[in-house]
Amino acid sequence: MAQIDVHREDIELDEPTLVEGLPGVGLVGKIAADHLVDALDMTYYAACHCEGLPEVAVFGEDDRTYQPPVRLYADERRDLLALQSDVPVSPNVADDFATCLTGWLADRDATALYVSGLPAEKEGVPNLYGVASGEATGLLDEYDIAPPAESGVISGPTGALLYEAERSGLDALGLVVEANRNFPDPEAARVVLLDGFGPIAGVDVDTDHLVEQAEEISQARENLAKRMQEGDEESSRAQPMGMYQ
Repeated sequence: MAQIDVHREDIELDEPTLVEGLPGVGLVGKIAADHLVDALDMTYYAACHCEGLPEVAVFGEDDRTYQPPVRLYADERRDLLALQSDVPVSPNVADDFATCLTGWLADRDATALYVSGLPAEKEGVPNLYGVASGEATGLLDEYDIAPPAESGVISGPTGALLYEAERSGLDALGLVVEANRNFPDPEAARVVLLDGFGPIAGVDVDTDHLVEQAEEISQARENLAKRMQEGDEESSRAQPMGMYQ
C-alpha cells in the first residue's frame, strides 16, 4: 500500500516546510538536502513507501542498520522536513510518487520547496530562479528570488511534484539553479542553500564545507550520477522551452 510511514509520532510539526533532495542535474537537491540533514542533525522521521519506488535497502558505513531508499527527516524546533533519496526515482513512476507525497504534505498544510538543476556551462556563481504556486508565490518577492530568464519546463519527478502541488492546492516553490550537467555540483547546491532553502526555511547553515570538500563530494556521488546518465533516470531537469517549439 502506498503510504508515508511515520515512526516518530513524538515529533510534532505545525505547517512544516519541506526541502526536497531527489537526485537530478548536478545532484543539486540531493547535495543540499543531505547537507541540511547532517548540519542540523535532523531525525529520521518517516519512510516513503510510494508506488514505483525501488524496493531496496540502503546502509551506511559503520552502521549495522539499513533503511528504505527514500526517507523524510525532521527538525521539530525549526518545523522543517527534508526529503532524502539515495536512489534515482524513475520518471516512469513520477506520477504515483508525486500523488503519494503531495497528499501527505497537503494533509499537514506544508509548504514544499523543490529544486531542479538547469544544465549550464559557465564560470562564476550559478544563477538561481524561482517559480511557485498558491501562496508560495509571495516568497519569491519576499526573498528576492528572480523569475526565470526564459521559458522552460521542469521534467521528471520534481516536475511531477510541482504539477501535483498546483493541482492539489499545495503551496509549492520550484527553485531552478544553473548546474553542471555531467557532474555533481556542490557550488550550485550552496547557492540553493544560501539563497533558497536557508532563508525561506529560516535556517542559517554553514556552507563553506560544501566548497572546501567539493572534490570529496564529487567522488562520493559520481557513481550515482553515472548511473543516472546511463539509465536516463534523472529525477529532475529544467530545460528551455525552445527545444519544444
